[in-house]
Amino acid sequence: MSKSKSLEAFERLLIIMDDLREKCPWDKKQTLESLRNLTIEETYELCDAILAQDLKGIEEEIGDLMLHMVFYAKIGSETGDFDIASALNNVCEKLINRHPHIYGDVIVENEEDVKRNWEQIKLKEGKKSVLSGVPKSLPAMVKAYRMQEKTAKVGFEWDHIDDVYAKVEEEMGELQEAILMQNQNRVEEEFGDLLFSLINYARFINVDPETALEKTNLKFKKRFEYIEANAPKSLEEMTLEEMDGLWEEAKKV
Repeated sequence: MSKSKSLEAFERLLIIMDDLREKCPWDKKQTLESLRNLTIEETYELCDAILAQDLKGIEEEIGDLMLHMVFYAKIGSETGDFDIASALNNVCEKLINRHPHIYGDVIVENEEDVKRNWEQIKLKEGKKSVLSGVPKSLPAMVKAYRMQEKTAKVGFEWDHIDDVYAKVEEEMGELQEAILMQNQNRVEEEFGDLLFSLINYARFINVDPETALEKTNLKFKKRFEYIEANAPKSLEEMTLEEMDGLWEEAKKV
C-alpha cells in the first residue's frame, strides 16, 4: 500500500473516532482507565493470532489496537495534555535519537551493538536505571526475560552457557533442600529462583520462554480436549492409566 493510502486510512480512523466520541453513548463515557483492561485483552488477542499464524486475525487485531491508541490520544486532546500528533512526533524523535547509526555518525557492527547503544542512550536521556523501562505490570516471565536481557547489554551476564546451566542445577538443588526442610516460604523463594535461572538459560539457547510455555499450553489443551472428546465414560470414572492411553493417542493425531 502506498503512503498516501496509509495516510488516508489513518485519517479516516481519526474522523470516525471524532464521530464516536461525540455521538456514541458508550464511547463518550470511556476514560483512560476504563480502556486499560480492554487494551490488554486486545493485545493478548493479537498475541494469540501471531502464535496461530493467523494472518487475517493479525490484521484485524492490529486495527483494534490502533483504534485503542487513537482513542487514548483523543481523550488526551480533550484535556489538552497530548494528542495523536504529539504522541507520534515524540516517538519519531525518540527513534531518531536512539538510532545514531542511521541518523548520525555512529558505526555499529551488529544487532548487539544497536541494543547496547539503545540502553546507553536511554540512560543519557534521564532514565535512572537500565531496568526503568521494564513495565511493572508485565507478566512475571516476560518481565524476568526483559530484565535479564537489559542488564546483559551493560555486561551483567554469564560468560559461558555451561555456567548458566550449572546455576539451574544449583537452584534445583536448593529447591530440593527447602522441600526437605518443609519451609514453605523458602520453597516459594527457591522455586522462583529456579524459574528465573531457567528463563536465563532460555536466553542462552535462543528460546523465548513465554512463547515456548504458551505453545506447550496449547499442546496440552489440544491433547486433553482429545481425551474429553474420546472418553468412553466420564473422566471422574476413568483411571489415570485409561486417560493416559488416550493421551498417547492424542500425541499421534
